[in-house]
Amino acid sequence: MSEVDIKNKVLTDIELQEPSLFKLIYVNDSVTSMDFVVHSLIEIFDYTAHTAEKITIDIHESGSATVAVLPYELAEQKGIEVTVAARQNGYPLQIKLEPENL
Repeated sequence: MSEVDIKNKVLTDIELQEPSLFKLIYVNDSVTSMDFVVHSLIEIFDYTAHTAEKITIDIHESGSATVAVLPYELAEQKGIEVTVAARQNGYPLQIKLEPENL
């Protein structure tokens, strides 16, 4: 029987980069209720009622607002959760994702 020598090669020059961040943006419309927007911000993003109301007013007055800045996968998941909840309640709320650097 012969012995086999196994050598492990460890790469030490690996550069890790933080994931790119994306802005999750709510777009105002004339159908989605402000109550639904406040509720979604509280339930999905864990905002306090006071903060959710302030963000909702900003969305209403500005036409859109960034509600969170997250890594892409998390922003996408949260956007899907909001969209599904909106459709289940009969609202056409639109969500956009944009790279934070734009």
